Amino acid sequence: VKRFDPTYWNIDFPRPMMAAVTATGPHGLRADLVFYRQNDLAGLIWEAEDRFDHPLLRYATSRDFRTCALSFRWQSSGVLPLDAINGPTLTIEGRDSGGNPRSWFVRLWNYASGSPTNAVVSLDFGTLDGGFLLPGEADPVWAGDVDRMFISLVPTGYTNTDAPLAAPVEAWVTLTDMACDGSGSVLAIGDAMLPPHGLSMATGYDDAYNQTPVRLLRNILQLGYRGSINHYVGMSHYFRLEPNGGRYFASLAGGALNVACAAWHSDFAARAKALGYGLIMSLSFELFDAHCWNDWKQRAWNGDPAWTGYIPPSVLLSPASAGAVDYCKAVARAFVQIAVTAGHAPRFQVGEPWWWVLPDGRICLYDDAAKATLGGSPVEIPNVRSTGLTPAQKALLDMAGVILAQATLAVVAAVRLDHPTCESLLLVYLPTVLDAAAPDLKRANVPTGWASPAFDVLQLEDYEWVTSGNRGATEKGVAETTTRLGYPVAEQHYLSGFVLLPEDKPQWREIDAAADAAVARGVAETFIWALPQVARDGFTHFDQGDEAVQAFDNVSFPLAPGREAVVSAGFSTAIVTTASGHEQRNSDWANARMRYDAGPGVRSEADLQTLIAFFRARRGAAKAFRFRDPLDFQAVAQLLGTGDGVRTRFALVKRYGTGPDAEVRPLTRSVAGSVTVRIDGAIATGWTLEGGEIVFAVAPAAAAIVEADCLFDVPVRFAEDSLQIDAATFLAGEAASVPLIEVREG
Repeated sequence: VKRFDPTYWNIDFPRPMMAAVTATGPHGLRADLVFYRQNDLAGLIWEAEDRFDHPLLRYATSRDFRTCALSFRWQSSGVLPLDAINGPTLTIEGRDSGGNPRSWFVRLWNYASGSPTNAVVSLDFGTLDGGFLLPGEADPVWAGDVDRMFISLVPTGYTNTDAPLAAPVEAWVTLTDMACDGSGSVLAIGDAMLPPHGLSMATGYDDAYNQTPVRLLRNILQLGYRGSINHYVGMSHYFRLEPNGGRYFASLAGGALNVACAAWHSDFAARAKALGYGLIMSLSFELFDAHCWNDWKQRAWNGDPAWTGYIPPSVLLSPASAGAVDYCKAVARAFVQIAVTAGHAPRFQVGEPWWWVLPDGRICLYDDAAKATLGGSPVEIPNVRSTGLTPAQKALLDMAGVILAQATLAVVAAVRLDHPTCESLLLVYLPTVLDAAAPDLKRANVPTGWASPAFDVLQLEDYEWVTSGNRGATEKGVAETTTRLGYPVAEQHYLSGFVLLPEDKPQWREIDAAADAAVARGVAETFIWALPQVARDGFTHFDQGDEAVQAFDNVSFPLAPGREAVVSAGFSTAIVTTASGHEQRNSDWANARMRYDAGPGVRSEADLQTLIAFFRARRGAAKAFRFRDPLDFQAVAQLLGTGDGVRTRFALVKRYGTGPDAEVRPLTRSVAGSVTVRIDGAIATGWTLEGGEIVFAVAPAAAAIVEADCLFDVPVRFAEDSLQIDAATFLAGEAASVPLIEVREG
């Protein structure tokens, strides 16, 4: 890829201003901006290291720019022109030739030809000077070790003082005819194209506002996601703002969306349509708190706002507030219209609507609008997680559920004023609305007013359960919600994910398994939530297909291995011997991998015919099967884990050795009827066996010791695709060779 390709620029800025960048073609980009204050500044950024794309798709890091030159045509409106003091400046951040951190400030006007708002800019990074006036104030740039560079964009009326502009300034900048030349102008880039795997992608504007839409869609396409894109429009970057009392609040003056957001989404929707994706626009009842009107906020009994745990916080909008609901209607209509204009069928999702519950259990249904709708003086619920709510408190939750259902359906109805055939979708986050500690909360947060056919599609999300390994809670929650709301599985979607922190990326294993389980359950679409975390952590999904599902035949090797069968356990250890004779050893496997030679079990021509038939049925090494290890086939009093009151799944294992160095071997092929489970020494009931896991209907209590006994087989395959037996030597009494190798499962 060419360095400075328009696809890979990004943009950033401080609040309250907004900006977005779109690629207008292979040689051009456009930045749309809205400024509110006299010190607002946006940076149009090129980074030496690709921090946003999936590892399979990133461009190579190259910090040396000395052998390349960039040129482009600059055109602008609403920003300070090229010749102004504080006009567009290229800031280069990196290190000097001695390795010391440095920044250089290159005034673009010094390298421009044309007018201050329409000029050709030519930058040779090998001979570039910072400084305002050249040559007198020249500050030679050493571009051999650069981290990033950005063009600063400030509004007309910029004074660098923290004061409001007389009126918001809507601005734009275009860079066209972009060309990068020289021996350093080309970067290697990942070009993986994963096969389509049947999963869809969910993403959000708040996570991707700073990137170009074409960059996001390249990742979605080349990572194998197809079908629909579930796009959360966000809660902190789409709005227009109006000043009030020294602050800025969400406003419908001039339209629902700011110009930067509208430009970005128009480009995103058009490109998604061209690639064959469907587009679901998703809006939640959540807003960035700093810009939310006070009377729109849900509040607890004492007036505390319904702040989420984010810093800075967002807040939940009250479904009883006419102002908040009308605002959501206008925003929803604007976003769906963008999708329809791009050629998409209208599809709108109400995302995660609920009455917020603070960490101490206080439910936030006491804002003034809610209290008025609930009769003026609704009864207090000090802790919705307390047992034994009174009939009056339960009745209040029922009334709150009616309000929630009416508000969400009113937003859908507003969209259908423009698009009567709009598909409506409802996203429900199960771990919150089905909080086991608050069994009556569903009265308010899973109202029966949502029951089918109120919406066309029910979408379910449960990542808190998934990432903690609580698959039993998912199964129970999905079943309960399906029963309560009545949407058949074919009218459901499932969102699997996400991983909040990069250090928790092992959670993707559970997320991947949950997505597969949803597909097997038969939902209409399964989404991975969300693209920024997928790219950050390098998550990939592969659809193993029907053949992979059949890659294990649940049958046993048909011949007893015999006393002379060969059994060997192997590890993989990399050993490096240094010049001094010392060794460095790295063990690549946590568990041994078993190998067997079952040839001594072939004792007759009948056995030989049985073996050949079995080999052919397995298609050589293609399909695995069960094998009884003659020396190791029983697990007794094996510790599976310790209960925590939440976890319902415990893998069957056998431990070899004690302490932290013990090998823990998964037992994925236990013998039917041989498994006994004990909790704190007592035989347990209320569990089922799924593959190599014990699944409890009710999670074992905290600190409970879970143990099991069982007989087990080893999953193996033929070690080779050929089976060679010399008939003459076999009949003369020489044992055949039938090598088998253990297959990793689980």
